Amino acid sequence: MNLAMILDMVADGMADRVLIGNKEDGLTGATLRAKASAGAAHVASLGADRLVYLGPNGSGFPVALFAATLAGVPFLPLNYRLGEEQLGEIMSRQTAPLVVTDTPERVPGSRTIGIAEFASLPAVDAAPLQAYEIESESVAVLLMTSGTTAAPKSAVLRHSNLTAYLFGSVEFASVEETDATLVSVPPYHIAAVANCLSNLYAGRRVVYLDVFSPGEWLDVVEKQGITHAMVVPTMLSRIVAELETRGTEGPASLRSVSYGGAKIAAEVIERALQLFPATGFVNAYGLTETASSIAVLGPDDHREAVASEDPAVRARLGSVGRALPSVEIEVHDDEGTVCAPGVVGDIVVRGPQVAGEYLEQGSKVQSDGWFPTRDRGYVDDAGFIFVRGRSDDTIIRGGENIAPAEIEDVLGRHPAVLEAVVAGVPDVEWGQVIGAFVQLRPDAQATEDEVRQWVRERLRGSKTPDRVVFVEEFPTTPTGKVVRRELVALVTQPSAQPA
Repeated sequence: MNLAMILDMVADGMADRVLIGNKEDGLTGATLRAKASAGAAHVASLGADRLVYLGPNGSGFPVALFAATLAGVPFLPLNYRLGEEQLGEIMSRQTAPLVVTDTPERVPGSRTIGIAEFASLPAVDAAPLQAYEIESESVAVLLMTSGTTAAPKSAVLRHSNLTAYLFGSVEFASVEETDATLVSVPPYHIAAVANCLSNLYAGRRVVYLDVFSPGEWLDVVEKQGITHAMVVPTMLSRIVAELETRGTEGPASLRSVSYGGAKIAAEVIERALQLFPATGFVNAYGLTETASSIAVLGPDDHREAVASEDPAVRARLGSVGRALPSVEIEVHDDEGTVCAPGVVGDIVVRGPQVAGEYLEQGSKVQSDGWFPTRDRGYVDDAGFIFVRGRSDDTIIRGGENIAPAEIEDVLGRHPAVLEAVVAGVPDVEWGQVIGAFVQLRPDAQATEDEVRQWVRERLRGSKTPDRVVFVEEFPTTPTGKVVRRELVALVTQPSAQPA
């Protein structure tokens, strides 16, 4: 099975249904296939071995994705906000790409075509390759990892991985024609690829929001009758704040909101549940390397956690839910043995949608099929998964391994602290020391000594932050993940001045 066959199913089964864009003038299933076929013919005529998409959200994104599929070449969407040095480094790895972009000056020396022009190429009789000629194990999509702790890598997703995700989570043509989803995550993120594929396969119209603002997001939901949406935690926080400013509840049409990709404050999701009383919330946990979601905390889980007086059940609001039926998830200790409930270890996953492969490093899937996510966490007695941070984030202070998440949780309970991030800071004597980067609540005050004392009283002395830095905001990726290396640079670079 491959994505070209998925496109054929969509185009044949929902030929006249508007599936991309506004309900008034969007692309139907048949039109999407026709435009993708024309794009594929152009890719093939140039002899390109890769289609790079460098641009914002919009209908050109799915056209380019399926054009690459029909041409039999990998699709590589890039972050159009990358600095020139980073973009140049990534482009230097490409051999013969066609770049679909409205900023050709950013990729000198490459063959380029405008996004609108690419999506409007003259129709062709047939795609260069028929759907059934594409091997299921050929590369469908390449995605650059976020690189929050190291340089980004090229994650490989094969047709078999992406179709396995679809078959394990979505039923074909299963939704009403009036259903519509609003996608505001950037096109170079796995969530954008997965949302495009899964919603098209289900028959749900996909509406793109190019530049996110909470006011515009709410207005589009109202105008387009949006029933489903996917956001990252920072977006949800801003939407909640916008509704509070307006003094209104969330739009009645919205039946489901999924969020994920980064940690979210409990008070934000609790307030969101109040402001969207008719909306079901889903926390989706997944990785680029797993072709999207592998675990979800569903709407009933959210409501049950908020309403419960049982601390164990209420704590599940901070979990990522339970594994999808199509995958297995376990927590292993250093010997590869399954940890008992509540014991923190390495989160591993296996299943047909799991790729776990990089162009630069090959496959990281173990011989027994398990892929180490590099996330640390634990599972409770009911199978709910709690992510406690990245193994890469572990601080080694004088030979002792220290998990930042434990300290962050304690700091987050300080009445003056809005958010806190803990990271290892290089040190000559200890190897690393504990750096706490703290964002205070508006009008709140706290000193470094007060913050240290707060932690010292609740954790042992060796887990007390050695450095406390107050910041006005955290450096994040566009999907809301805090870039810890930039925080560490605040105290390691002589010219850097903390806020």
